[in-house]
Amino acid sequence: MGLTSTTTGVTQIITVHSDRIDAAMAIQFKEDMRRETDSGTDRVVLDLAGVEFIDSSGLGAIVASMKQLGDNRKLDLAGPQPVVEKVFRLTRMDTVFRLFATLDDALSATAD
Repeated sequence: MGLTSTTTGVTQIITVHSDRIDAAMAIQFKEDMRRETDSGTDRVVLDLAGVEFIDSSGLGAIVASMKQLGDNRKLDLAGPQPVVEKVFRLTRMDTVFRLFATLDDALSATAD
């Protein structure tokens, strides 16, 4: 699982460099996210533009990553492909996460 991290202003951007977040990589994803977000900004944007598939284990890994951030930090999601976005909507996780069509949309939004 490949993740890269950059910080712009008060936002940390984590980009997923894999076309899948599924059961085979969920544990590694959580570990990588923990390492990348161990210390950082109050707002993290997870760039999912390259992810073409996510299953329930991948969804669980993203939720676990959000919880690991704690109450004072926020995890937003950017650039989900239609199939990935559909998973978030069907599971009602779109009420838990803010979903942005693009990374630019996420960066121009306020942290709320």
